[in-house]
Amino acid sequence: MRTWTGLDVLAEDGFQSLKGKTIGLVCNQASVSNDYRHVLELLLPLHRTGFLRLQAVFGPQHGLFGHTQDNMIEWEAGPNVPITTHSLYGQHREPTPQMLEGLNVMVIDLQDVGSRYYTFIWTVALCLKACGEQNIPVTILDRPNPIGGELVEGTVLDPAFASFVGLYSLPIRHGLTVAEIARHLQRSQFPNVDLTTILMRGWDRNLFIDQTDAPWAVPSPNMPTVDTAVVYPGGCFIEGSNMSEGRGTTRPFEIIGAPYLDGWNFADGLNSQKLAGVHFRPLQFEPTFNKHAKTLCEGVFIHVRDRSSFEPVLTFVALMQEAIRQSEGAFAWNPPPYEYEYKKLPIDILAGNSWLRLAIENLTPLAQIRDRFKEECAQFEPIRAESLLYS
Repeated sequence: MRTWTGLDVLAEDGFQSLKGKTIGLVCNQASVSNDYRHVLELLLPLHRTGFLRLQAVFGPQHGLFGHTQDNMIEWEAGPNVPITTHSLYGQHREPTPQMLEGLNVMVIDLQDVGSRYYTFIWTVALCLKACGEQNIPVTILDRPNPIGGELVEGTVLDPAFASFVGLYSLPIRHGLTVAEIARHLQRSQFPNVDLTTILMRGWDRNLFIDQTDAPWAVPSPNMPTVDTAVVYPGGCFIEGSNMSEGRGTTRPFEIIGAPYLDGWNFADGLNSQKLAGVHFRPLQFEPTFNKHAKTLCEGVFIHVRDRSSFEPVLTFVALMQEAIRQSEGAFAWNPPPYEYEYKKLPIDILAGNSWLRLAIENLTPLAQIRDRFKEECAQFEPIRAESLLYS
């Protein structure tokens, strides 16, 4: 069965719901139709004929076309976008009233990757907030959760640890689509926003995006493949440490290591734990940029052998514990700032709490950590269930 994204559904109808309206568009390079045409390619001809007015284009972290590599870097659009552009990353993560002036509707088409830390969903949240305050309706064009919509794992954000990698409470691996998250946020945070969701057709919750014919375009520079998205719910933790998360290699978040590790011993220690659905292969690598740039590192390549049993969050907890065991004190947590948070440790805002960091440091048994994950997710599940839009 063909999978139609929200953009495909809207295009099939000739964009009739947008006729005569002045539009703000939130998108990036992954906002493509099933035949890989960008949303701007579809809307600009309608803008030029007067069918609709595309007043401004808004882009999330990494830029409208994904050209900024790292965190906390402002971006500017290139000359090939003939419409006013606004960055929603940097000085203004929330649209200002001036940016929204004159709009009849804000249309949002962003590809999420299924993890709470991925900032695009928080760009959506701040657009809902701003548009609700300005009485501007919001239309979400939905897309698949690339790592499926059934499996949920990890901690649920403690509001005391809110940041741009987690503004509101969700599990780390949330199992929701962007439209479902928007629906949850409308109910819990922004009841005054006028929200319309253009739902997908032909998407089943148990499917990873590469099990469908929905398009995969790289949503950000270090999310090159669906395999990257599969490990990312745990792999992003490494950003909070002095280990390399593989930025500056061809397989970020699947390649993990540091100059102070013996990759073969590290792999042996991890494989001996018999973690579900995964194998660790030792390797050496030199990142071309970011942490340990041009320095020989040793570590592991993370091969996911069974996506259905793989627990990415728990797996990377085990990985960090093993690094503590083997590094003779060299493993350390990175200090702030991180994603515009200047006081709390990056690992704590990624985890959404401080207890997980302490559990890692104290080498708390994985079974105990898994039980707490399950307890937190079970408490959140009734809230999540109310937001589901697909069976």
